[in-house]
Amino acid sequence: MDIANNLWPEEPPMFRSPILRLLRAYSKQISGKLFETLNPPGMSATIIPESSSTLGFNEELRRNGRPAKKRRIREKIVKEGSSEEILLVDIKNLLAAQALEDPEGPKLVDNLPEPFTEIDLTITELSSTGDGLAIIPSSSHVCVVPFAVPGDRVTAKVIRHVEEKYSISDFVKVLEPSPLRDDSRIRCSYFATCGGCQFQMLDYNIQLTYKKRIVEKAFKNFSGLNPELVPPVGDTIGSPLQYGYRTKLTPHFDGPPGWKRQKRVFESVPPIGFMKKGMRKTIDIEDCPIGTDSVREGMKRARIRVMENIKSYKKGATLLLRESTKRIPKSQSPTTPTGDSKEPSGDSHALTKDCGDYIEERTCITNSTETSVEYVDGFIFENPAGAFFQNNNSILPIFTDYVRRNLHPPPDSSSSSSPKGGINYLVDAYCGSGLFTITCSEPFAQTIGIDISSDSISFARRNAVLNSLPPTKAIFIAADAPTLFANITFPSAETALVIDPPRKGCDEGFLKQLVAYSPRRIVYVSCNVHTQARDVGFIMREDEAYILESVRGFDFFPQTGHVESVAVLKRMDDGTENRAGVGTREECSDAKT
Repeated sequence: MDIANNLWPEEPPMFRSPILRLLRAYSKQISGKLFETLNPPGMSATIIPESSSTLGFNEELRRNGRPAKKRRIREKIVKEGSSEEILLVDIKNLLAAQALEDPEGPKLVDNLPEPFTEIDLTITELSSTGDGLAIIPSSSHVCVVPFAVPGDRVTAKVIRHVEEKYSISDFVKVLEPSPLRDDSRIRCSYFATCGGCQFQMLDYNIQLTYKKRIVEKAFKNFSGLNPELVPPVGDTIGSPLQYGYRTKLTPHFDGPPGWKRQKRVFESVPPIGFMKKGMRKTIDIEDCPIGTDSVREGMKRARIRVMENIKSYKKGATLLLRESTKRIPKSQSPTTPTGDSKEPSGDSHALTKDCGDYIEERTCITNSTETSVEYVDGFIFENPAGAFFQNNNSILPIFTDYVRRNLHPPPDSSSSSSPKGGINYLVDAYCGSGLFTITCSEPFAQTIGIDISSDSISFARRNAVLNSLPPTKAIFIAADAPTLFANITFPSAETALVIDPPRKGCDEGFLKQLVAYSPRRIVYVSCNVHTQARDVGFIMREDEAYILESVRGFDFFPQTGHVESVAVLKRMDDGTENRAGVGTREECSDAKT
């Protein structure tokens, strides 16, 4: 066996240099001695066929004779509060529960299913990401199956194994449906392909029950608090609309292959829609039933516009579809014109509705720099169409009323009783265009809204004027988080604070400022209950005078696995301590492991 020839195969003519020939000769001499050492006289040599999966001495070499680069297997860094972290915690808890139930203990999988093979599974649990979890038979390995619910027996196609922790799969079909499943409820022809919705097969009350469970698990696994410090989670508040509720959609299309380097142009119309579940691939979607009627109509027109002008696009694009509402008093309607009144918006695509004293017109804006108008009960809000504003208008009146009542409880409520007097001031951090500052202002002597974005502050001031709030009642300040509380002069014992941070939650510096200021009440609104639970735990450990009064979910996004959460904390003035124990942010994070 000529190991040297395997190590240094005959080089192509272009590489037949004297240096390479010397190296090759030297390698033959060394490898010959090595072969004699490994195979002394009298012992037969073990010859490994090249077709074997083990390549012996050739393992670290490429076929072209060059040394192969060693593959580094790096463990993926899981972002705090991300869906990956949430999923890992759910999987770990599921396996722990299985180990307790199985007296024989956990079973290892010697050979995981090959990628792109199909297996039959029974769904055991629904994760907080909205995916089904199933344990591969006779093993302790979990398979994540989208669009499946507990009790389903399904066929799933294994896509990949994630660092031997769990496997990601595609939903293929239902073999035996769970009692919870009723596919006649599904209203979207793209369901089980599009990554937007997960729960369309479930009764709405069941969806709300699962979302309550998501909140419960978040505070159990991510807050680091003793269970007795977390009150029973309230029932999830449902959305008045379960379909036709989204006032904003952003379908998109990708650029032609190679458009960045090769400057290719579109030869045909690409898929226009949303991402396929679990893939970075856009699928063509003509309609989305969770969008409002005006947004759905706008989506049809936007698709036609792209198709007709596809040659003018040099790359992919995201399409903005934002609903805007106008209320026209009937005294100014076209039937009884007064002043400068026109046709109800002049938009032939406007959808109108008779609301008693006024006509409501809804249109779809596609330009991010235009101004959209939204009504929340009797309040009016203007925003740049591309800026953030809550996307389910139907639940906003219920939601803002709940926040207001918890910021300023009734005088006879034990929540507001204090020897220091009542709550007279409101601070709205992350105020945006002033949603809470304005809708919750009535019971307070003065309110302050603070946001890092000067554009948001400009619109907040504009909205205060539209809602007849004088500048002495509602003050708005542009400030970054490190200096936020330096702008507040209200006495903390008379102040309530509402915070609504982005999905990543609050940074530690902000939370330490908050605790140092010590507002009387804190209402923490969050679109990520897991980072909310982490932050609430941090606050209660930093200042043991805070107790968690209540926590519950709001269903802003029916048919999906997402849930908004509102946590209410109050500071005890009688020396009572929550005894959560002082801990660091890291200790809070470690609690879930």
